Amino acid sequence: MALPASGSIALVANTGSGKGDADSVELWLREAGAELLAFPHDRCEDAARSGAARMVVAGGDGSIAPAAHAAGSAGIPLAVIPVGTANDFARAAGIPDDPREATRLAAEGRRTRRIDLGWLGKRPFVNVASAGLAPAAARRAAGLKGRLGSLAYLAGAVRAGVAARPVACAVGCEGRELFRGRAWQVTVGCSGAFGAGSSVGGSLDDGLLRAVAVPAGSRFRLLRMAYGLRRGTIADQDGVEAASCPVVELDLPPGTELNVDGEVVRSGPVAARIDSAAFELVVG
Repeated sequence: MALPASGSIALVANTGSGKGDADSVELWLREAGAELLAFPHDRCEDAARSGAARMVVAGGDGSIAPAAHAAGSAGIPLAVIPVGTANDFARAAGIPDDPREATRLAAEGRRTRRIDLGWLGKRPFVNVASAGLAPAAARRAAGLKGRLGSLAYLAGAVRAGVAARPVACAVGCEGRELFRGRAWQVTVGCSGAFGAGSSVGGSLDDGLLRAVAVPAGSRFRLLRMAYGLRRGTIADQDGVEAASCPVVELDLPPGTELNVDGEVVRSGPVAARIDSAAFELVVG
């Protein structure tokens, strides 16, 4: 879709993301000539209903889904300025990783792409929701981001692989049982991207979720799993169960941790679903 050449911008910026570049985004947008309305990152709905022609979110992966839902509900396009640590969604969507370049795209871009939005219960996500090693790795990486940047995710994964235990679960794909047992990791993917460059496969706009279960076994297998995740070929490994469908049922013990777009939350049995073509993303 082609966008008009003018109109105001509603900015939601998470100043706690990454190295703090979100603090500079408002200035950069004004330097680009934008007519700007600025909002805190927890006021996405107010920003979307402000009358702006488009909405811009500056933050990490965890900031994007609430903004995407708000923008899609209001019928205005969303632009993403990646200023987090991993920025997996921006990478998957082909958005420039340089914040200044992404700011220019946010202010001046005229072309959009319809993008899917995942839901884990009532929580939206754009990348993945994952139980098992992923939330353990996220917790261990949290304190390392300031020193290691995106390498914190690798360090967190190594620490989690040494200490974490498999999760008992069952995974259904639109009513058909895909997996039941103990798993090192169970992931439901929208874009499928996570962990600063890993992927379970998936698409931004095919109207399907990607469900992947990695059965428990020897910890030595985790090295092979890590390789598959970095290459995006985990579903090809022996014993791994994977399928694509619009609804994924997760039967998890109450209080199970999940990593949802980099944010650790707790849940029990829960369904994930896809909202196809839920919002327009500024891409060019």
